[in-house]
Amino acid sequence: MKAIMVMFDSLNRRMLPPYGCDWVNAPNFTRLAKRSVTFDNCYVGSMPCMPARRELHTGRYNFLHRGWGPLEPFDDSMPQILSEHKVYSHLVSDHQHYWEDGGSTYHSRYDSWEFFRGQEGDKWKGQVAEPAMPPTLKSGAGNPLWRQDWVNRQHMRTEADHPQTKTFDAGLAFMTTNAEADNWFLQIETFDPHEPFYTYDRYLDPYPDTYNGLHFDWPGYQPVSEKPEEVEHIRYRYAALLSMCDRSLGRVMDVMDELSLWQDTLLIVCTDHGYLLDEHGWWAKGVQPWFNEVAHTPLFVWDPRTGVRDERRQALVQMIDLAPTLLEFFGLEPTPDMQGVPLAKRIIADQPARAGNLYGTFGAQVNVTDGRYVYMRGPAVPEQNTPLFEYTLMPMRMRALMELPTLQQASLHPPFPFSKATPTLKLPAHSASRRGAERYGTLLFDLKQDPGQKHPLLDDAIELRMIDMLLNMLRANHAPPEQYERLGLPQQGHADARHLQARAHHDLALQAEKGPDNQIAR
Repeated sequence: MKAIMVMFDSLNRRMLPPYGCDWVNAPNFTRLAKRSVTFDNCYVGSMPCMPARRELHTGRYNFLHRGWGPLEPFDDSMPQILSEHKVYSHLVSDHQHYWEDGGSTYHSRYDSWEFFRGQEGDKWKGQVAEPAMPPTLKSGAGNPLWRQDWVNRQHMRTEADHPQTKTFDAGLAFMTTNAEADNWFLQIETFDPHEPFYTYDRYLDPYPDTYNGLHFDWPGYQPVSEKPEEVEHIRYRYAALLSMCDRSLGRVMDVMDELSLWQDTLLIVCTDHGYLLDEHGWWAKGVQPWFNEVAHTPLFVWDPRTGVRDERRQALVQMIDLAPTLLEFFGLEPTPDMQGVPLAKRIIADQPARAGNLYGTFGAQVNVTDGRYVYMRGPAVPEQNTPLFEYTLMPMRMRALMELPTLQQASLHPPFPFSKATPTLKLPAHSASRRGAERYGTLLFDLKQDPGQKHPLLDDAIELRMIDMLLNMLRANHAPPEQYERLGLPQQGHADARHLQARAHHDLALQAEKGPDNQIAR
């Protein structure tokens, strides 16, 4: 048996033809849907990049205990478990965060790995002189990532030189070399279609983009202030890069056809999260609530044991389910600390995986959905958003070691049930990781009546039911006590009227929405 995972970063569900988009050129995603099961209720878990990848390895949520960081010494790692049971694991990727302090323990869990440099300001090519940059709509002055990205682009002028292309070239080479071998797992992971939206004319030309202003392919993580034609231009740029991703996906499927790999090879195609392209008046992700444009993700699975193809499933599933799915496929049991479940039963009979999906980012709103309602629980006192601590034995940030003033406040915390009798450092939360929760409160949405999440709902009975679902998941995840205090929730027992929060802070969220239709639903 063999398994292949194709993982994209920032892949928008709503931009894919199998999920209803009729204008993006992505025929291979349509082809994939006909060869696999399409999941309609897949949601993120912990966000963004490396928190999601910790979930991919461990099968359990990350975001209630810490933010961005490496795997912990006590973590179960799916590819390492496979390796220990004689299933060879190989990673090919251009995702530069694996090389930084905050992602430094992931790639080494595989038997072998290949990385391809150059994405999003990756510190790749050295150039002292300033790179040639066109006049841009968004100035990168003072931003080292922006400068480095323009250095790197000089070395990817053709599609063959692009790190996405090199990543898929390497994945196809592994498939070809090992087609006759058994018991292997290949993870092909590309940073695209993450910003900046840099691609080539063959993908740009089919789109009717008439924009002729200053160069613009990298929006900031901020509210949208651009003109409508500039917003449209970015959407076309994103779509073009997605079309490049679609071609890469098609290459994988072509080789699966040529080598008859469909007969014994599990195929998973997934992403870590989506991306806002002016919806809710925002670009990207990270500060605003995790609206469905970011949190509701695409997922396609072909399991050769079932033979189910060209069908859809409604079960609530998440990133935490992928590690158990891969282990089960190779005849291995998920570890006791894994909270996800294998997807095989969801594929065969659409059996529920869980009553609700929990998701969020460290220090911000804590979200839960039952598939119809989305409940975004904000802090009881948004302007304070306290207390909040991180628990880790790997004190690193995204691109740096944890700062000494924070480490100087560390204390030793008793083991969590999942830390395998190992205490952790308890550290005051980094202020930057809390900024989103400080500007938004609690929100409740009815996705059936309001799929665009424009009209926060006021319904005490539904909110109390969603709070109880949230409490059950917090407790199952061994959330630290201060999370309940921060969110204004009881650590024991059920919620009651004292814990209703939706009315209190709707005005904070509505201030950030655009347009006259953002009224509270009565």
